[in-house]
Amino acid sequence: MSKKFILAIQGEGRGHLTQAISMYELLIEKGHTVSAIIIGSSGKRKIPEFLNQKIKSPIIQLTSPNFVTDNKNKSINIRKSIIKGIREIKCYKSSLKKIDDIIKTHQPDVIINFFDLLIGLYYRFYKPQIKLICVGHQYIYFHQDFEFPIGKMLDKFLIKSFTRLTAYGSSKNLALSFYNIHTNSKDVIVVPPLLRKEIFELKATKEDFFLVYLVNNGYFEEILVWHKDNPCEEIHCFTDQPETLYHLYQFDRNKLFIHAINDFLFMEMMSRSKGLASSAGFESVCEAMYLGKPVLMVPIKGHFEQFCNSRDGYKAGAGIFSDCFDLTKLIDFSITFDGINPRFIEWVSTAKLRIYNEISIS
Repeated sequence: MSKKFILAIQGEGRGHLTQAISMYELLIEKGHTVSAIIIGSSGKRKIPEFLNQKIKSPIIQLTSPNFVTDNKNKSINIRKSIIKGIREIKCYKSSLKKIDDIIKTHQPDVIINFFDLLIGLYYRFYKPQIKLICVGHQYIYFHQDFEFPIGKMLDKFLIKSFTRLTAYGSSKNLALSFYNIHTNSKDVIVVPPLLRKEIFELKATKEDFFLVYLVNNGYFEEILVWHKDNPCEEIHCFTDQPETLYHLYQFDRNKLFIHAINDFLFMEMMSRSKGLASSAGFESVCEAMYLGKPVLMVPIKGHFEQFCNSRDGYKAGAGIFSDCFDLTKLIDFSITFDGINPRFIEWVSTAKLRIYNEISIS
């Protein structure tokens, strides 16, 4: 039976957006309706053009709580993030009211939340009688057999608490994972990564350049320092506001290139690259794994989720982790990297069937 859905997305990173696109296409393919897309963000990032190209439903962007970075746009400042959250409570209350209006207008059967805190808050305070399903890598933290990095107990408590807030009122939490965890858990169902269909259409080759993805463009300084010592290496860097970096820095533009975030171009260039350096976002690491590309994972300072991803990705065979963008480590690792991971490929191939089965029986 056809159902009406609303998708809600935490819009600060690329990963939740691409996962939502895959979900949107899957639901449309199965004959369902997606009435609206709600994107929660700080307002600093524009909605990427690839989202407008792929999704035909109305897209509504709302102000949502998020992290504040330092002045160099590198590390996360927890104190400033809390202060900003308190100062903008009125904005968040307004966003919740708008969500209520959207839901009353469209009257969905199901809301699928890709880790946006607004939806958890909406269910906490408005208590709607609409089925909620949460989808995201972060819900793996609910599984009793997920192995957190040793130590950092406060960070572990905080990320689990935040994740539970996003899932308040949820009837089912689907944890996208690098690998299957076979034991049952009452709090979460482990499923494969929800990769976009375009990744399966690409043919992996190996051309003479490395790819870099920076969520925070403050890390470009590290790339620049490294490249000055290694001027013969060709580097293509994707980040927000590339025109600002071109204005601020002088460098060899014949070997070091900066691109605005463009999802298809990023995937296409990844398929041709010698490897990827990124800030350990789940989605980009999964895409690189599927294409058989080695990854250098550099978590944003203070970002415990990415810290966990880097260790979990290492465990899954994606590559190596570091506390800085030293591409020499990636170059050295790529020499001995095995390439395609058959177990991961097989796991990913079951994603659509597993995920849709969980949604359809909810």
